[in-house]
Amino acid sequence: MAAGKPLLGWVLDAVSPIKPKSTVVVVGHGAAEVVSFLPEYAIAATQAEQLGTGHATRIGVDSIEGLVDTDTVVVLYGDMPLLTTNLIGDLANLDEAEASMVTAKFANPSGYGRVVRDPSGSVSAIVEDRDCTEEQLLITEINAGVYAFRAGSLVKALSNITNQNAQGEYYLTDVVGILTARGDKLDSVLATEQEVMGINSQDQLTEAARVLQLRTNKGLMESGVRIVDPSTTYIDEGVDVAPGALIYPGVHLEGTTAVSAGARIGPDVFVLDSNIGENATVMYSVIRGSEVGDECEVGPYASLRPGTILERGSKVGTFVETKNTTISEGAKAPHLSYLGDAIVGARANIGAGTITCNYDGYGKYPTEIGEEAFIGSATMLVAPVSIGDKAVTGAGSVITKDVEDGALAVERGEQRVIPGYAQRRETRQAATDSED
Repeated sequence: MAAGKPLLGWVLDAVSPIKPKSTVVVVGHGAAEVVSFLPEYAIAATQAEQLGTGHATRIGVDSIEGLVDTDTVVVLYGDMPLLTTNLIGDLANLDEAEASMVTAKFANPSGYGRVVRDPSGSVSAIVEDRDCTEEQLLITEINAGVYAFRAGSLVKALSNITNQNAQGEYYLTDVVGILTARGDKLDSVLATEQEVMGINSQDQLTEAARVLQLRTNKGLMESGVRIVDPSTTYIDEGVDVAPGALIYPGVHLEGTTAVSAGARIGPDVFVLDSNIGENATVMYSVIRGSEVGDECEVGPYASLRPGTILERGSKVGTFVETKNTTISEGAKAPHLSYLGDAIVGARANIGAGTITCNYDGYGKYPTEIGEEAFIGSATMLVAPVSIGDKAVTGAGSVITKDVEDGALAVERGEQRVIPGYAQRRETRQAATDSED
């Protein structure tokens, strides 16, 4: 995955605007996982034995129905997520050529096939790194492995390639040698080193994700989203951020998340599969599987777990955790509370330190808090329990029974005051210290 999408997804997205007649993905190792990701329009062709790029191409071509000799076949790698639509379009524009290929110039070409050109500058061959002579190893122009072919020429050349090489595989690069040997015209398209980056290690994956993320952020900014620091903002490509939203540094927006116009997100916010309403504010918080309504306030340091719904103008404040809970319009839980499996009525106020005791070790139970109810600080609401409209609970109470509308519920032990206790305690401690 890179920037919220599998590497293959980025390649398919780059191809899609060109509108090919058919799209074939050759699968081998991990085929089931790849096939499960493919869009409906893509055809999966299985390469049971991995016998090289030429073999894979042959399998892919054989799965295309109605292919005619004059068609153009574009061959891409699924682990090159930085390919662009413009580059692929230029490649596919063969004009009078029988084939075209993407090349790039690398300061360190080690590991890549080298592009060998004749005195006129035309491509004469591609030599894999393991098969290069000492002179060919000095060539800095590399083959990116991305091609476009006339279908007829490709099919004929594939039938003539062999596996007589260091790896014992059928190289697609040998097709280039076959075509040039018979005098066919071969064009090339020069790409940047970044565009043709293949992903073979974690550091390469991280670099590709960085580039893709900056592309995504740039597109959002061009649409009217304000991103204070694009280099420290991480937004999955599938996330919907409306123009007019403001994103501060340290924000992570992932999955099916949507952010509405006027919302202010961050700093340091993680949101997964959640919706943030218009003019809502979220800072220093974690939100997962939740709905944050218009003009709501979340944080700092709040945790909204799946099933949380904040209706218009409600507030979940500092060090408040919610789960499967609806906070109705205008209700507030400003700080230091846990609300699980609860419904909080409109304009109700939840005092600091309040928790819903929703779990007895075996099952989860609901708590209902009425409209304009006032829950005193450090109230324990032992579910299942219902607090009526405009009802009040005394601070420090443990509420185990329903409270009717407008009533006050207080549950406390009688306070005892023992005069002189501090002096007696100090005397006892002094005696203990002398004995030690």
